[in-house]
Amino acid sequence: MTAVFSHGRLRLYLLKLLDDGPKHGYELIRLLEERFLGLYAPSAGTIYPRLARMEAEGLVTHTAAGGRKVYEITEAGRMELRDRAGEVATLESDIRASVEDLATLANEIQHEVRGSVRDLKRELQEATKETRLSGGVPPRPAPAYATPGTAEELDRRIEAFAIEVRGLVRGARLTETQALAAVRALDTALSALRRVFR
Repeated sequence: MTAVFSHGRLRLYLLKLLDDGPKHGYELIRLLEERFLGLYAPSAGTIYPRLARMEAEGLVTHTAAGGRKVYEITEAGRMELRDRAGEVATLESDIRASVEDLATLANEIQHEVRGSVRDLKRELQEATKETRLSGGVPPRPAPAYATPGTAEELDRRIEAFAIEVRGLVRGARLTETQALAAVRALDTALSALRRVFR
């Protein structure tokens, strides 16, 4: 879980979200994901046990609606929010800063991925052009060194990319949020490559 929500702060933020009106667990997960621009979303295994504890503490109640539990803040929950208003304001500030950091990281990763995909696309277009010019006959075997646009160069680039990503991951102490951002960047790159090969 992101460090923003350490030391019981997720519980406090759930109270804040429920203060805006009743919500089911999945809705709370989606609201948190939106708040973090899609770069972090708590799991059901994170949210539902907290809601159950909060209910046991008398801070929330639930009703069943359409097969789902809909949670609502109690007066005791509202009182806790009022008593901890300063902590809520600090938490909001920390969330804003975290989102800005995550957005910067995601933009940097996306920029690097776009550059790599752009290079790959250009090389594939050059290879396609060469193949068309040669009448559809595959080009002669590549020399010992791979030239841009060849299958060997593409394989080399893919391997180099994988090695560099593995090195970055092994050399970093990633938070869950950073790991999720990296996974999304890789998914974006894969989607872009799928479009290239269609």
